[in-house]
Amino acid sequence: MSIKSLIRTIPDYPKKGIMFRDITTLFEDPYGLSEVIDSFAAEFQDKKIDMIAGIEARGFVIGPAVAVALGIGFVTIRKQGKLPAETVGVEYELEYGTDVIEIHKDAVKPGSRVLIMDDLIATGGTALAAIDLVEKIGAEVAGCAFIIDLPDLGGAQKIRDRGIEEFHLVEFEGD
Repeated sequence: MSIKSLIRTIPDYPKKGIMFRDITTLFEDPYGLSEVIDSFAAEFQDKKIDMIAGIEARGFVIGPAVAVALGIGFVTIRKQGKLPAETVGVEYELEYGTDVIEIHKDAVKPGSRVLIMDDLIATGGTALAAIDLVEKIGAEVAGCAFIIDLPDLGGAQKIRDRGIEEFHLVEFEGD
């Protein structure tokens, strides 16, 4: 079975007109989950990655498994106020308003090469903020990796336009 076939689509969730791509069905399948981890590890094994940074919350599921496969560490990028030690934050635009994501100030050594991971790239707002955040603490963004790209929404292209490698496993047209 392909990775794409294991992702459930739920129409009109969370609101009318949205086709929600549900990866819980992919995670429930041990062969599908293994294929995801193995595919990411194979893509990045020779790219001198020092650390993986996972975006809350689904980046916390795939990121640590890929980090273990690559023999490197994992750090979290979380919503404001969720990390216990001193943090650095970046504000970014939402459809209606703004939000802030944070990382521990000492999570990554300056100059480290960091791979940012999440389950899905849509408009790119959170991923671009994560790039800014990793750069703000003095690390280099080695790339961004996602299970799903929604190319019609343009987020992956915005990452590539910044000169950063973007990698995804599957695409779904539309939103």
